[in-house]
Amino acid sequence: MTDTPFRPFDTHLDETTALAVLRAATAGGEDGELYLERRHGESLVLDDGRIRSASYDASEGFGLRAVKGEVAGYAHSTEISESALRRAAETARLAIGAGGGVMAPPPPGTNRHLYRPDDPMADAAFAGKIDLLKEIDAYARAADPRVVQVTASLGASLQQVEILRPEGLRLTDIRPMARLNVSVILEENGRRESGGFGTGGRHGLAQLMAPGTWQPAVAEAIRIARVNLGAMPAPAGTMDVVLGPGWPGILLHEAIGHGLEGDFNRKKTSAFAGLMGQRIAAPGVTVLDDGTIPDRRGSLTIDDEGTPSQRNVLIEDGILVGYMQDRQNARLMGVAPTGNGRRESYAHIPMPRMTNTYMLGGKDDPAAILGDLKDGIWAVGFGGGQVDITSGRFVFSCTEAYRIRNGQVGEALKGATLIGDGATALQQIRAIGNDMALDPGVGNCGKAGQWVPVGVGQPTLRIGGLTVGGQAA
Repeated sequence: MTDTPFRPFDTHLDETTALAVLRAATAGGEDGELYLERRHGESLVLDDGRIRSASYDASEGFGLRAVKGEVAGYAHSTEISESALRRAAETARLAIGAGGGVMAPPPPGTNRHLYRPDDPMADAAFAGKIDLLKEIDAYARAADPRVVQVTASLGASLQQVEILRPEGLRLTDIRPMARLNVSVILEENGRRESGGFGTGGRHGLAQLMAPGTWQPAVAEAIRIARVNLGAMPAPAGTMDVVLGPGWPGILLHEAIGHGLEGDFNRKKTSAFAGLMGQRIAAPGVTVLDDGTIPDRRGSLTIDDEGTPSQRNVLIEDGILVGYMQDRQNARLMGVAPTGNGRRESYAHIPMPRMTNTYMLGGKDDPAAILGDLKDGIWAVGFGGGQVDITSGRFVFSCTEAYRIRNGQVGEALKGATLIGDGATALQQIRAIGNDMALDPGVGNCGKAGQWVPVGVGQPTLRIGGLTVGGQAA
């Protein structure tokens, strides 16, 4: 495998032959495509002043899909050749049987480009990346003498995609990705606490390697660790919670976003199934999934079926107005695809997935939102979480949180978890800040064993009546 552009129809397959095989595989079906992909990436991790790992991986292959009704036949291979393609076509064809369907219209074309097609790994030599990680380590230790451990990592990848459809349409996309992560451990009086920060997006490594990016990242990781050094055990009980802007939108993503994906609603396994056009959130709540934001981690020029990404309004002023759809679910539900057909790689079948999911800002002053809180929690950062799609129940752990009493920010809290359900939380939103922000570009989303990069965002929010898990008084 080389660094030359991925042109499978010049080097691996004859396009006319491939199209004939694809048409035979999808004859009598309702949809399908040949998805070809090449991906290469690298990851460097420095831990405690030493390179812990340095990896480079490369892969390429294809997936062929034939769709009819709710059935989809899918076969994939790491070998891009006519013989492998014919075997895959025979396998995929078995799922749709004799056919009898009418092929869906192709996705519309687009000349829009949301990110540059440059390889982010080419922004710096290997030695330069190592030197940067060592500089980050030294900078963090010099910033606070209590720093006892530093872990820093750089990662970058380039994904090249070609999609061939039965009507002969060919679509291409070249997708860069880069990410920087810094975590530190501080020790004071025998107590150790950690803090971390990451940033990234669909751009080159050069942007992350600039001092104006990595130095604030180090400072933020140290700040969080300092906060945690003085944190007290979190209280337990039911109380109002103020969520900070930006990354806390991960709660929105998990507790609400998955429930607005088309397949869960078509199968009526979502807590929001059958509620289209009804009020599901407090007035003023508007939630979007937008894959069109330039250079963002969750953005896509086209999705993995070839549909151009869109700015999709899901909830408008509290009313449910849309779901996120791939082509198959959209057709079965009698609506248009929304550009949310995504897959982890050529070895995976596409399904409805989020891109950048966020809530629009409101009119409230964030300081006033905190000032109005008599007794509650201000949750600024989040770690892991779990959600049950059918019930909407969620549990999230806070990585940075504070006690609020009579509008005053009190002690930092350790071990706080937020427990509730998405449908109720939406109705209990009592204030919406005017400070909407997107996350710094670190999100990943899992569904049915597939992982894809995503973005989240929100303004400061006050939610009433959440259960806070911590230490009982």
